[in-house]
Amino acid sequence: MLQADPDIRQRLQVARLPILPQILLQLIQHCQSDEIVVPALAELIAKDPGMTSKILGLAHSSAYHRAGRKAGLEQSLTALGTDTIKSLVVSESVFQVFNDASYANSVDLRLFWQHSLETALLARGIAEKMRYPHQEEAYLAGLLHDIGRLALVTASPQEYTRSFLDQDDELLCAFEQSTLHVSHPQVGSWLIENWDLDSFMADSVLYHHESMARLESAHPLVRIVRLAHRLSCHNTDDLDINEAGGLYGITSADLGKISNQARSQVKTFAELLGIDLAAAPQASAVTANIPGETVQEEVRQQLSNEVRNLMLASEAGRSFSRLQGEAGLLESVTRSARMLFNFEDVIVLLMNGAGKALIGIPVGEHKQRLTEFTIALGSGGLIAEVALQRRLAFAGSDGNPLGIAEEQLLRVLGCESLVCVPLISGQRCLGVMVGGVAPWQAAVLQRRERFLKSFGEQAAIALESALGERGEASRRVASVAEEYRESSRRVAHEVNNPLSIIKNYLSILGGKLDKHEPVVSELSILNEELDRVGHIIKGLADLKPTLRDAGAEVNRVVRDIVRLFRDTEFVPASVKIVAETQDLPTEIEGSADKLKQILVNLVKNAIEALPTGGEIHIANNGHVNRDGQLYIEVSVRDSGPGIPSEILENLFSPVQSTKGTGHQGLGLSIVHNLVKKVQGLITCRSSSRGTAFEILLPIRKRNYQVVPGEN
Repeated sequence: MLQADPDIRQRLQVARLPILPQILLQLIQHCQSDEIVVPALAELIAKDPGMTSKILGLAHSSAYHRAGRKAGLEQSLTALGTDTIKSLVVSESVFQVFNDASYANSVDLRLFWQHSLETALLARGIAEKMRYPHQEEAYLAGLLHDIGRLALVTASPQEYTRSFLDQDDELLCAFEQSTLHVSHPQVGSWLIENWDLDSFMADSVLYHHESMARLESAHPLVRIVRLAHRLSCHNTDDLDINEAGGLYGITSADLGKISNQARSQVKTFAELLGIDLAAAPQASAVTANIPGETVQEEVRQQLSNEVRNLMLASEAGRSFSRLQGEAGLLESVTRSARMLFNFEDVIVLLMNGAGKALIGIPVGEHKQRLTEFTIALGSGGLIAEVALQRRLAFAGSDGNPLGIAEEQLLRVLGCESLVCVPLISGQRCLGVMVGGVAPWQAAVLQRRERFLKSFGEQAAIALESALGERGEASRRVASVAEEYRESSRRVAHEVNNPLSIIKNYLSILGGKLDKHEPVVSELSILNEELDRVGHIIKGLADLKPTLRDAGAEVNRVVRDIVRLFRDTEFVPASVKIVAETQDLPTEIEGSADKLKQILVNLVKNAIEALPTGGEIHIANNGHVNRDGQLYIEVSVRDSGPGIPSEILENLFSPVQSTKGTGHQGLGLSIVHNLVKKVQGLITCRSSSRGTAFEILLPIRKRNYQVVPGEN
């Protein structure tokens, strides 16, 4: 338990640990990416003790409680989620920039960062050499071993700021006890204990100043952090360290190798992050007297600019979301862009419905010229590339030749340079905002690319919502029109079948009348087919609920189909049609007309598959139990050459017919839809020996009910 004055305990509970500004800048950049890559983010956070402590502390709080509370940074980030991570990065950045009394603005963190990161790398190297199984735990324990110092400089900046840069040794701990009545190992251990980890990490922080002899029987993690801390203080010749290395089974040569490797890695990381360690202050230095403080001030100023840009973009987004209507929103976007970026003027180009071109939007003074201004995405040019690659670009200030579209926009805007900002929402580019600036302004705005991108994203999110309302109405109209066109095509196709039969029967009827033969049967068939034509056409506009079909007797429909085709001139003499029916009646759901439509289409296809002759079998195969439901199986088989595999794969989809003029490629698609309407199933088997369509139709249920209309 932490034994300290109540006052400092209270201050420690609300302490916001400082984060190196270079790390915050990198984190802001990560969080502004389209997608947060957790492993890459974890790798960056693992280089800063303050941010690591915040992530682990929040992830292991009661709000994110989960079983098996292990010390893992990547798992913690996953538990928090990207939205929480972004909010945390932004809030910490805002606090660190705008809190005038912030410890981060009064102390230099570079020396502390160097020592903490080096200890973390040393701890991992020692753990690996010792074959300690939890190397990430060892790394995190080393990184956080001095976290108490960050907490103390936060909770007691007046008493502790000057001592923050002192050597981390027993003398510092004694000074802390005498002035604050608590040492930084105690504070760090107390903070980590609050996370309730299943780990000895808190102990490793608490005991990292204990003597090696006393820790001989301690848990390996405690000994690893203690040794890493001593090595990080560059005491590699210390007899105590060499003896400890022997206890760990590590030679002096191995310790030297681990130390050199850790220092080299810290130097590399510092260079990548832009941290000037050579100018870092030494013990007891004050900020005002630190060599190289100008560099650090530049970094803080850069962070301040990034935070300001984030807040401005966020405020712009909130402002856009309050606006109603596309025109008002576009006016607000262009007005805000002129104010925030000092654009001389702004043009918005939005993606057309097909996503193939950018269309000028009449906003402001350029309504006439922009109404029909179009840039095809396939035509090349800088602005088209901005939309395709979703990247910001500058034009006119680099001396590179411009396309006609860019030259026209330069004249419309009355400027010498263009700033082209993609309007991106998620993975979709809605258009491009083009701002006009002077050449010297373009150079300034190049340093504000992330802000420009953020502004474009906020505008795109608001535009997507506004355009979505208009687009939804357009899509509904287009959907109804397309549905009507599709229904018309299907009706035209289906009407053609009975009309062909009627035509053939009229020919037969004429012959019989000339011979004075009875024509009752033919007239009956003509009457049925005319009724079927009327029913099909009526179905195109019939939107009223209808009674469920009265059902169909399969044997009768099969026999009618065979008679229909046998008695017409539609079937060549070389094609034989055979019917196979059951002895007992078999009734199915769905009307006789629907079953007749299905069979007529299949038989017509079978006839066309037998140009040199063959046999067609239409069969009622009786009852089939499929997954506990009872069906009647009806099949249409032919002895033709079979269907090619590439056609068989998409057999029931509407396709361009390969049969020549007059064929629409809709027959099997219509069959499939009709079978689905009666809750049936259809399959097709095909080989060089022929093709068989097998249709399972639900048996008739004797209950009477009203259902929505069916075509």
